[in-house]
Amino acid sequence: MRRADIHQHFWPEALLSSLARRTALPRIRHGLLELAGEPPSPVDPRDQDPGERDALAAADGLQRVLIAPSSPLGLESLPDAEALLDAFHAGVRELGPPFELWAGLVLADPSPERVDALLDDGAAGLCLPAGALSTAAGLHALGPALERLAARGAPLLIHPGPAAAADVPAWWPALNGYVAEMAAAWHAWAAWGRPQQPALRVVFAMLAGLAPLHAERLAARGGPAGAVHDALTAFDTSSYGPHAVDAMLRAVGVDRLLYGSDRPVVAPQSLASLGRAAEHAITTVNHEAFIPAAAWAS
Repeated sequence: MRRADIHQHFWPEALLSSLARRTALPRIRHGLLELAGEPPSPVDPRDQDPGERDALAAADGLQRVLIAPSSPLGLESLPDAEALLDAFHAGVRELGPPFELWAGLVLADPSPERVDALLDDGAAGLCLPAGALSTAAGLHALGPALERLAARGAPLLIHPGPAAAADVPAWWPALNGYVAEMAAAWHAWAAWGRPQQPALRVVFAMLAGLAPLHAERLAARGGPAGAVHDALTAFDTSSYGPHAVDAMLRAVGVDRLLYGSDRPVVAPQSLASLGRAAEHAITTVNHEAFIPAAAWAS
Protein backbone atom coordinates (compact mmCIF):
# COMPACT_ATOMS: atom_id res chain seq x y z
CA MET A 1 0.00 0.00 0.00
CA ARG A 2 1.10 3.56 -0.74
CA ARG A 3 0.89 6.61 1.49
CA ALA A 4 -0.86 9.36 -0.46
CA ASP A 5 -1.57 13.09 -0.38
CA ILE A 6 -4.48 13.59 -2.75
CA HIS A 7 -4.52 17.41 -2.68
CA GLN A 8 -1.48 19.53 -3.42
CA HIS A 9 -0.85 22.44 -5.79
CA PHE A 10 2.02 23.17 -8.15
CA TRP A 11 2.47 25.93 -10.72
CA PRO A 12 4.78 24.92 -13.59
CA GLU A 13 7.14 27.50 -15.05
CA ALA A 14 4.98 27.89 -18.17
CA LEU A 15 1.94 28.76 -16.05
CA LEU A 16 3.93 31.18 -13.89
CA SER A 17 5.21 32.90 -17.04
CA SER A 18 1.69 33.13 -18.48
CA LEU A 19 0.36 34.66 -15.26
CA ALA A 20 3.25 37.16 -15.24
CA ARG A 21 2.38 38.26 -18.80
CA ARG A 22 -1.29 38.84 -18.09
CA THR A 23 -2.55 42.42 -17.79
CA ALA A 24 -5.93 41.41 -16.34
CA LEU A 25 -6.55 39.46 -13.15
CA PRO A 26 -5.47 36.86 -12.21
CA ARG A 27 -1.84 37.82 -12.69
CA ILE A 28 1.57 37.92 -11.02
CA ARG A 29 3.22 41.34 -10.65
CA HIS A 30 6.44 42.04 -8.78
CA GLY A 31 6.30 38.63 -7.12
CA LEU A 32 2.73 39.06 -5.90
CA LEU A 33 -0.30 37.07 -7.00
CA GLU A 34 -3.23 39.37 -7.68
CA LEU A 35 -6.73 37.85 -7.68
CA ALA A 36 -10.16 39.40 -7.80
CA GLY A 37 -11.68 39.17 -4.34
CA GLU A 38 -8.46 38.46 -2.42
CA PRO A 39 -5.58 40.58 -1.14
CA PRO A 40 -2.30 40.22 -3.08
CA SER A 41 -0.12 37.38 -1.81
CA PRO A 42 3.56 36.57 -2.37
CA VAL A 43 4.61 33.79 -4.72
CA ASP A 44 7.61 31.84 -3.42
CA PRO A 45 9.53 30.28 -6.35
CA ARG A 46 10.80 27.51 -4.06
CA ASP A 47 7.22 26.24 -3.71
CA GLN A 48 7.13 25.62 -7.45
CA ASP A 49 10.56 24.04 -7.80
CA PRO A 50 10.22 20.40 -8.99
CA GLY A 51 13.29 19.27 -7.07
CA GLU A 52 12.08 20.87 -3.86
CA ARG A 53 8.65 19.31 -4.19
CA ASP A 54 10.08 15.88 -4.93
CA ALA A 55 12.25 16.14 -1.81
CA LEU A 56 9.25 17.18 0.29
CA ALA A 57 7.24 14.21 -0.96
CA ALA A 58 10.07 11.88 -0.01
CA ALA A 59 10.45 13.51 3.41
CA ASP A 60 6.71 13.10 4.02
CA GLY A 61 6.93 9.43 3.10
CA LEU A 62 4.54 9.82 0.19
CA GLN A 63 4.40 7.38 -2.69
CA ARG A 64 1.50 9.18 -4.34
CA VAL A 65 0.82 12.93 -4.67
CA LEU A 66 -2.10 14.34 -6.66
CA ILE A 67 -1.72 17.88 -7.97
CA ALA A 68 -4.89 19.94 -8.42
CA PRO A 69 -5.50 23.16 -10.34
CA SER A 70 -5.57 26.28 -8.17
CA SER A 71 -9.28 26.87 -8.71
CA PRO A 72 -9.40 30.19 -6.77
CA LEU A 73 -7.52 31.68 -9.73
CA GLY A 74 -10.59 31.08 -11.88
CA LEU A 75 -8.55 29.79 -14.82
CA GLU A 76 -11.38 27.50 -15.92
CA SER A 77 -13.60 30.46 -16.83
CA LEU A 78 -11.08 32.79 -18.52
CA PRO A 79 -11.06 33.52 -22.27
CA ASP A 80 -7.60 31.92 -22.44
CA ALA A 81 -8.58 29.02 -20.18
CA GLU A 82 -7.44 26.32 -22.59
CA ALA A 83 -3.89 27.67 -22.95
CA LEU A 84 -3.48 28.24 -19.21
CA LEU A 85 -4.81 24.81 -18.26
CA ASP A 86 -2.69 23.16 -20.96
CA ALA A 87 0.40 24.77 -19.43
CA PHE A 88 -0.62 23.46 -15.99
CA HIS A 89 -1.35 19.95 -17.26
CA ALA A 90 1.89 19.65 -19.22
CA GLY A 91 3.99 20.87 -16.30
CA VAL A 92 2.46 18.42 -13.84
CA ARG A 93 2.83 15.52 -16.26
CA GLU A 94 6.52 16.39 -16.61
CA LEU A 95 7.00 15.88 -12.86
CA GLY A 96 6.38 12.15 -13.23
CA PRO A 97 5.87 9.80 -10.27
CA PRO A 98 4.98 10.10 -7.47
CA PHE A 99 2.99 13.05 -8.82
CA GLU A 100 -0.35 12.62 -10.58
CA LEU A 101 -2.73 15.09 -12.16
CA TRP A 102 -6.19 16.32 -11.30
CA ALA A 103 -7.06 17.94 -14.62
CA GLY A 104 -8.92 21.22 -14.96
CA LEU A 105 -11.78 21.63 -17.43
CA VAL A 106 -12.63 24.59 -19.65
CA LEU A 107 -16.07 25.43 -18.31
CA ALA A 108 -17.17 26.94 -21.63
CA ASP A 109 -16.69 23.51 -23.24
CA PRO A 110 -17.44 20.70 -20.76
CA SER A 111 -17.75 18.17 -23.54
CA PRO A 112 -17.34 14.41 -23.11
CA GLU A 113 -14.65 14.52 -25.79
CA ARG A 114 -12.60 16.98 -23.74
CA VAL A 115 -12.93 14.72 -20.70
CA ASP A 116 -11.76 11.75 -22.78
CA ALA A 117 -8.74 13.70 -24.01
CA LEU A 118 -7.68 14.66 -20.48
CA LEU A 119 -8.06 11.14 -19.13
CA ASP A 120 -6.33 9.63 -22.16
CA ASP A 121 -3.45 12.02 -21.52
CA GLY A 122 -2.92 10.63 -18.04
CA ALA A 123 -5.19 12.55 -15.64
CA ALA A 124 -6.44 10.59 -12.63
CA GLY A 125 -9.68 12.59 -12.68
CA LEU A 126 -11.14 16.07 -12.96
CA CYS A 127 -11.03 18.97 -10.50
CA LEU A 128 -13.85 21.51 -10.77
CA PRO A 129 -14.55 24.71 -8.81
CA ALA A 130 -17.33 24.34 -6.27
CA GLY A 131 -19.22 27.35 -7.59
CA ALA A 132 -19.78 25.61 -10.93
CA LEU A 133 -21.50 22.74 -9.10
CA SER A 134 -23.53 24.64 -6.51
CA THR A 135 -26.81 24.99 -8.40
CA ALA A 136 -29.14 22.71 -10.30
CA ALA A 137 -28.37 24.68 -13.49
CA GLY A 138 -24.63 24.31 -13.01
CA LEU A 139 -24.87 20.57 -12.45
CA HIS A 140 -27.09 20.24 -15.51
CA ALA A 141 -24.63 22.17 -17.68
CA LEU A 142 -21.78 19.92 -16.55
CA GLY A 143 -23.88 16.77 -16.82
CA PRO A 144 -22.34 15.41 -20.05
CA ALA A 145 -18.80 15.81 -18.67
CA LEU A 146 -19.73 14.19 -15.37
CA GLU A 147 -21.45 11.30 -17.13
CA ARG A 148 -18.35 10.64 -19.21
CA LEU A 149 -16.17 10.85 -16.11
CA ALA A 150 -18.33 8.23 -14.39
CA ALA A 151 -18.35 6.02 -17.48
CA ARG A 152 -14.55 6.10 -17.52
CA GLY A 153 -14.39 5.15 -13.83
CA ALA A 154 -12.55 8.36 -12.96
CA PRO A 155 -13.34 10.58 -9.94
CA LEU A 156 -14.20 14.24 -9.46
CA LEU A 157 -12.48 16.56 -6.95
CA ILE A 158 -14.58 19.57 -5.92
CA HIS A 159 -12.37 22.49 -4.86
CA PRO A 160 -13.08 26.08 -3.74
CA GLY A 161 -13.21 28.54 -6.60
CA PRO A 162 -12.66 32.32 -6.85
CA ALA A 163 -13.54 34.41 -3.81
CA ALA A 164 -15.83 37.42 -3.98
CA ALA A 165 -14.73 39.44 -0.95
CA ALA A 166 -13.08 42.86 -1.03
CA ASP A 167 -11.06 44.90 1.47
CA VAL A 168 -10.70 41.99 3.88
CA PRO A 169 -7.79 40.39 5.78
CA ALA A 170 -5.75 37.80 3.91
CA TRP A 171 -7.34 34.95 5.88
CA TRP A 172 -10.93 36.05 5.27
CA PRO A 173 -11.79 34.27 1.97
CA ALA A 174 -10.56 30.89 3.23
CA LEU A 175 -12.72 31.15 6.37
CA ASN A 176 -15.85 32.54 4.73
CA GLY A 177 -16.26 32.33 0.97
CA TYR A 178 -14.44 29.02 0.57
CA VAL A 179 -16.32 27.35 3.43
CA ALA A 180 -19.72 28.60 2.27
CA GLU A 181 -19.01 27.59 -1.32
CA MET A 182 -17.98 24.07 -0.36
CA ALA A 183 -21.04 23.67 1.84
CA ALA A 184 -23.29 24.85 -0.99
CA ALA A 185 -21.66 22.39 -3.39
CA TRP A 186 -22.15 19.49 -0.97
CA HIS A 187 -25.82 20.38 -0.50
CA ALA A 188 -26.28 20.78 -4.26
CA TRP A 189 -24.64 17.42 -4.86
CA ALA A 190 -26.97 15.82 -2.33
CA ALA A 191 -30.06 17.46 -3.83
CA TRP A 192 -29.37 17.21 -7.57
CA GLY A 193 -25.92 15.86 -8.37
CA ARG A 194 -26.10 12.38 -6.90
CA PRO A 195 -29.57 11.61 -8.32
CA GLN A 196 -28.25 12.57 -11.77
CA GLN A 197 -24.88 10.80 -11.39
CA PRO A 198 -25.47 7.65 -9.32
CA ALA A 199 -22.11 6.05 -10.21
CA LEU A 200 -19.66 8.97 -10.03
CA ARG A 201 -17.08 8.95 -7.24
CA VAL A 202 -16.70 12.43 -5.78
CA VAL A 203 -14.13 13.87 -3.37
CA PHE A 204 -14.86 17.17 -1.62
CA ALA A 205 -11.82 19.22 -0.66
CA MET A 206 -11.49 20.70 2.85
CA LEU A 207 -14.06 18.31 4.35
CA ALA A 208 -16.78 20.03 2.26
CA GLY A 209 -16.48 23.01 4.59
CA LEU A 210 -17.70 20.71 7.40
CA ALA A 211 -21.18 20.75 5.85
CA PRO A 212 -21.91 17.09 6.80
CA LEU A 213 -21.64 18.07 10.47
CA HIS A 214 -24.89 20.00 9.95
CA ALA A 215 -26.83 16.88 8.94
CA GLU A 216 -29.16 17.17 11.95
CA ARG A 217 -30.09 20.71 10.93
CA LEU A 218 -30.46 19.56 7.33
CA ALA A 219 -32.87 16.82 8.43
CA ALA A 220 -34.83 19.24 10.60
CA ARG A 221 -35.39 21.48 7.58
CA GLY A 222 -36.48 18.61 5.34
CA GLY A 223 -33.27 18.30 3.33
CA PRO A 224 -31.46 15.16 2.08
CA ALA A 225 -29.63 14.39 5.34
CA GLY A 226 -29.04 10.83 4.14
CA ALA A 227 -26.25 12.26 1.98
CA VAL A 228 -23.87 11.74 4.90
CA HIS A 229 -24.11 8.01 4.13
CA ASP A 230 -23.31 8.31 0.39
CA ALA A 231 -20.71 5.58 -0.09
CA LEU A 232 -19.35 7.16 -3.30
CA THR A 233 -18.66 10.57 -1.76
CA ALA A 234 -15.39 11.17 0.10
CA PHE A 235 -13.81 14.15 1.85
CA ASP A 236 -10.20 15.28 1.91
CA THR A 237 -8.69 16.71 5.08
CA SER A 238 -6.98 19.73 3.49
CA SER A 239 -6.48 22.73 5.80
CA TYR A 240 -8.08 20.98 8.79
CA GLY A 241 -6.47 19.28 11.78
CA PRO A 242 -7.30 16.33 14.01
CA HIS A 243 -10.18 17.95 15.90
CA ALA A 244 -12.25 18.68 12.79
CA VAL A 245 -11.21 15.39 11.16
CA ASP A 246 -12.31 13.49 14.28
CA ALA A 247 -15.72 15.17 14.18
CA MET A 248 -16.12 14.30 10.49
CA LEU A 249 -14.99 10.74 11.15
CA ARG A 250 -17.88 10.37 13.60
CA ALA A 251 -20.33 11.84 11.07
CA VAL A 252 -19.36 10.02 7.86
CA GLY A 253 -17.09 7.18 8.99
CA VAL A 254 -13.35 6.73 8.59
CA ASP A 255 -13.57 4.93 5.22
CA ARG A 256 -14.52 8.09 3.33
CA LEU A 257 -11.82 10.40 4.62
CA LEU A 258 -8.73 10.95 2.42
CA TYR A 259 -5.55 12.74 3.38
CA GLY A 260 -4.98 16.02 1.56
CA SER A 261 -2.52 18.65 2.74
CA ASP A 262 -3.14 21.63 0.39
CA ARG A 263 0.65 22.06 0.18
CA PRO A 264 2.15 24.64 -0.40
CA VAL A 265 -0.84 26.82 0.52
CA VAL A 266 -0.77 25.61 4.12
CA ALA A 267 1.60 23.37 6.05
CA PRO A 268 0.49 19.74 6.44
CA GLN A 269 -1.02 18.75 9.78
CA SER A 270 -0.41 15.47 11.59
CA LEU A 271 -3.34 13.14 12.21
CA ALA A 272 -1.39 10.89 14.57
CA SER A 273 -3.58 11.83 17.53
CA LEU A 274 -6.51 10.06 15.85
CA GLY A 275 -4.77 6.75 16.49
CA ARG A 276 -2.69 4.53 14.26
CA ALA A 277 -5.59 2.68 12.65
CA ALA A 278 -7.50 5.84 11.66
CA GLU A 279 -4.37 7.60 10.39
CA HIS A 280 -3.40 4.54 8.34
CA ALA A 281 -6.86 4.35 6.77
CA ILE A 282 -6.94 8.06 5.92
CA THR A 283 -3.41 8.34 4.53
CA THR A 284 -2.73 4.92 3.06
CA VAL A 285 -5.85 2.83 2.43
CA ASN A 286 -8.88 4.89 1.45
CA HIS A 287 -7.50 6.71 -1.60
CA GLU A 288 -7.17 3.46 -3.54
CA ALA A 289 -10.95 2.95 -3.51
CA PHE A 290 -11.79 6.45 -4.75
CA ILE A 291 -8.93 7.45 -7.05
CA PRO A 292 -7.48 4.90 -9.50
CA ALA A 293 -3.85 5.60 -10.36
CA ALA A 294 -3.12 7.90 -13.29
CA ALA A 295 -1.87 6.29 -16.49
CA TRP A 296 1.85 6.91 -15.86
CA ALA A 297 1.58 5.71 -12.26
CA SER A 298 -0.29 2.46 -12.92
